[in-house]
Amino acid sequence: MKNLQEASDLENTVRISARRFEESPFIARTDNPAMVRGVYAGRFLAIYNGEDPVEKYWTLRRRALIFDVPEKPVEISGPDALALLEKVLSRKIAPLQEGRGLYAIACTPQGGVFMDGVVFKLGPDRYWYVQADGAFETWLIAHSGGFDVTISDPQSRVLQIQGPASIDIMQAASDGAIDDSMRYFRAGFYSIGGQTLYVSRTGFTGELGFEIYCDGANTDHLALWDHLIAAGEPFGMEFSSTRAMTIRRIEAGILGNLTDMDMTMTPFEAGLAPFIDMDKDFVGRAALEGADQRSLLMGVTCQSETPAAGSTIMDNDKAVGYVTAGVPSPTLDCGIGYVRFDSPGDWPGRTLKLQLPDNSVHSCDIVDIPFFDDEKKIVRGIDRNIP
Repeated sequence: MKNLQEASDLENTVRISARRFEESPFIARTDNPAMVRGVYAGRFLAIYNGEDPVEKYWTLRRRALIFDVPEKPVEISGPDALALLEKVLSRKIAPLQEGRGLYAIACTPQGGVFMDGVVFKLGPDRYWYVQADGAFETWLIAHSGGFDVTISDPQSRVLQIQGPASIDIMQAASDGAIDDSMRYFRAGFYSIGGQTLYVSRTGFTGELGFEIYCDGANTDHLALWDHLIAAGEPFGMEFSSTRAMTIRRIEAGILGNLTDMDMTMTPFEAGLAPFIDMDKDFVGRAALEGADQRSLLMGVTCQSETPAAGSTIMDNDKAVGYVTAGVPSPTLDCGIGYVRFDSPGDWPGRTLKLQLPDNSVHSCDIVDIPFFDDEKKIVRGIDRNIP
């Protein structure tokens, strides 16, 4: 199921039972009549809340936004937790130290991308895998035969505070316990407003930021929300739907599972070769041996229109690929998106044609991703030059 958040999707909606998927425990603080929600990992999320997404985007880039996101942690614990993760994930997990996170991909036996996410080591024989969209908990259970493990849902809802002011906000929210010394992809348990919660310096925006993981029924969610809003107010933090996040994550080259990549695509074709450790055994390794490691996924920019999902990329009059997702980029002042090519080639640097769903044709340029900040200086806090 694709998770598109383009302007046309805000009108293409249906009514669905509120009991079909998990409701956010923060909905009492965020709901309004203009809210449009999507479903991700079996959870509702606000993809629009009546705001101007460009205004929220600049708040994200210049100050901070708080997002109620649907990422879903799955807990893997027990004596064989590490062994199971080594089997299912295509990256070496053994070197991961407690209090750190690691981006890792799960492949199908055929070598396709089944899931991507971040694995955290919370303690001895205890890990969380924060999954993207898809049935990863079921996947883990299906591969757990012969392993002494417990796979469970910690019922953790996740908040993200993203933007250059996020360190100041988290420092205020944690009574000084979280500060600049917390490095990118580090994590730990902290007291936030009197509640012990897991916090990581990660996010989904390409901006400096943090994720706060609730502790299921042990968390007073509304008290947590009020505490964070109060901590963020002096720094200009605002609540936002994920519209601004979607713009920024595409600029940052962050891929969406089931939207930009899926089981029909190898991680190599998705440009994720650095996250595949072929010198270990894992599900899908045999299928990836000898596979073409060239990427099929590139960036596309267009000065006259915003690329839309499903748009065709034309080389002269021949269709050579299609757009998986597109957004307007306020920083680059043009339309951008991802294009999945039918075959590998020397695509970056070429000017091709973009045929939108309305059949209009526009000139476009193929570029490498991310669209800027390829050294990740912003998210690491090295580049503090706020646009």
